[in-house]
Amino acid sequence: MMGGMAETTYQNRQAYWIENDAVRVTVLREGGHVASILHKKTAVNPLWTPPWPSIEPSHYNRERNPEYGDDAESKLLAGIMGHNLCLDLFGSPSPEEAAAGMTVHGEASIAAHKISAEGGEMTQSCDLEQARLHFTRKITLSGNVIQFDESVVNTSSLDRPIAWTEHVTLGPPFLERGSTQLRAPGTRSYSLDTGSEFSWPIAPLPGGSQQDLRVFTDAAESGGFTTHLMDPSQDRAFFFAFSPRSSVLFGYVWNRADFPWLGIWEENHSRKQPPWNGETLTRGLEFGASPIPESRRKMIDRNNLFGVPAYRWAPAGTPLNVRYYAFITSAKAIPENLNDPDIAIPGL
Repeated sequence: MMGGMAETTYQNRQAYWIENDAVRVTVLREGGHVASILHKKTAVNPLWTPPWPSIEPSHYNRERNPEYGDDAESKLLAGIMGHNLCLDLFGSPSPEEAAAGMTVHGEASIAAHKISAEGGEMTQSCDLEQARLHFTRKITLSGNVIQFDESVVNTSSLDRPIAWTEHVTLGPPFLERGSTQLRAPGTRSYSLDTGSEFSWPIAPLPGGSQQDLRVFTDAAESGGFTTHLMDPSQDRAFFFAFSPRSSVLFGYVWNRADFPWLGIWEENHSRKQPPWNGETLTRGLEFGASPIPESRRKMIDRNNLFGVPAYRWAPAGTPLNVRYYAFITSAKAIPENLNDPDIAIPGL
């Protein structure tokens, strides 16, 4: 298969892409977001592009850019796109951290990443100065499979607890109300909106109704967050998303021991404040080390959910390494598990 790379502009942002005959992957330099995983056969990118104009985080100014809101999330929202890395926060900073300039989901989402690419490989890295972490990611293409190898090094002399979540977010036209399907090996689950436990995939809703999380809502307006413990009996966890209209199947596969949780967040025209403005349709599929988006204090106080840790330890000077995969392909239906022949990922 052919391989290629280029420095480019994507949605008015500095970016790099790599490609082969099957896929093109585009990464933004600032924030390091995987902005697009393009299925070349159908020209479908399942990842979310916000409906508002995107700017470089370094260009954001709170007084000059009120269109992105006025809180600790605004700088992130000014430049967010697609697959966003949450490190070493998953959720909001504390009031004191926010006053000191920390943003929602931590520094990695807004940091400038050094990016190089050759053939079917891309490498990105950044130093998180406040968190004292060094992050690297290598992306390798093989047919319709994208391999991600990531490393986090705590450069301080103290062990510390961290959140680490891969915040993958779907958007239109791949995401459609009442149509786009989802599969994941969920077990015990918790709704942040109702404060109640439940079993995957039928989630309680405020007011007493229920929602089958395997199909994206058909409601005119909705929003919320649920978290799901991946099946402890399986070594691998995954999510599959399927668009019946385009017949595109998209998903991620990871080691459950690395990321035991899958959070599902949706925003369906419910947020009226800037920059959402009641115009956003999106669904986040957020696999990581923490079950709930919350401050570091709350994460540590929580300690665990269902007896499973709510954070990872980053030992002083010691790399933490993970490998996971994404894939995109044409399919007639959504598979139920990793044994389906459409899910041809090395090592499975």
